[in-house]
Amino acid sequence: MLKKSLIIVSCFLLLGIGCGFAVLSQLQPIGNTSQVTVLDIAEGASLSEVAERLRRQSLIKSDWAFVWMGRLAGSDRRIIPGEYEFHGGMDPSTILEKLVKGEVIQYTVTVPEGFSVSQIADLLHEERLADREEFLQCIRDPVFIQTLSLSVENRVETLEGYLFPDTYQFARHVKPERLIAAMVSRFKQTVTEEDRQRAAELGLSMHQAVTLASVIEKETARPDERTLISGVFHNRLRKKIPLQSDPTVIYALNAFDGNLRKKDLSIESPYNTYRVVGLPPGPIANPGSAAIHAALYPEPSEYLYFVSRNDGSHEFSTTLAEHNRAVRKYQLRQRRRSS
Repeated sequence: MLKKSLIIVSCFLLLGIGCGFAVLSQLQPIGNTSQVTVLDIAEGASLSEVAERLRRQSLIKSDWAFVWMGRLAGSDRRIIPGEYEFHGGMDPSTILEKLVKGEVIQYTVTVPEGFSVSQIADLLHEERLADREEFLQCIRDPVFIQTLSLSVENRVETLEGYLFPDTYQFARHVKPERLIAAMVSRFKQTVTEEDRQRAAELGLSMHQAVTLASVIEKETARPDERTLISGVFHNRLRKKIPLQSDPTVIYALNAFDGNLRKKDLSIESPYNTYRVVGLPPGPIANPGSAAIHAALYPEPSEYLYFVSRNDGSHEFSTTLAEHNRAVRKYQLRQRRRSS
């Protein structure tokens, strides 16, 4: 009887070892490292569904062996959704580890200085990183804005100005709130307590300083002119002269075809700095660090006016008479040439 029992136990051990070897043989890499596959794992996908897709893409030999391994490791409910890149030379345990760690594909996107939130929404939509309308809805959500702890006035109704222009790495299928939070975090890292103190010395809140920086950013792309233009605006603010900045009017328009008309300068809007004295109620774009620095450290001068020379640079004037001569020289002549 003992001999018979030993034979039965031995058979079970051999069977178990045989099954183990069978499973292990199914958990070997297929070996085709040149075969790269991008797999989009949906929210709520089960381990069995993922395994079946991996097998159909010839990334694993056996879906049942992959599921067995995942359940043994306790990973069957820990798969993170997203877009993944695999190749046939990866063993199933490495594939499972990527899925559990959420090592999704990261896409590089650069937000240029001076982009408005609408332009950023368009950019992210084109790159398939965010839905445009969902992104803009978050930008204006007062509850979400409060969670970002910007330390600015409670009257801030939009995150325009606080999405810092930079190069980011974003994954697809990430909620817009996370993308926005990353850009706001970069803003908070860039703007220092020293900047806030400097704004206070100038009689500005940080929100007003960012607003002014956004106008400077839209007025010029030339590094050598930013502080001069800032000086003009500071002079006008001090003398209570309207800023008369075209970009603020353009921001107020529902649609802009590239031509700013005389009637546009008369629109009723707090952003129309031809009619309203002082700064607009908020930023008109998202300024970079150079524009913020220029807003806080204007170049001292007596200039009150500037006009484009049509080559990216500007002519600066102290008096209205000088300014009008510059306008005739650069603007009216240009209009006659183009007509």
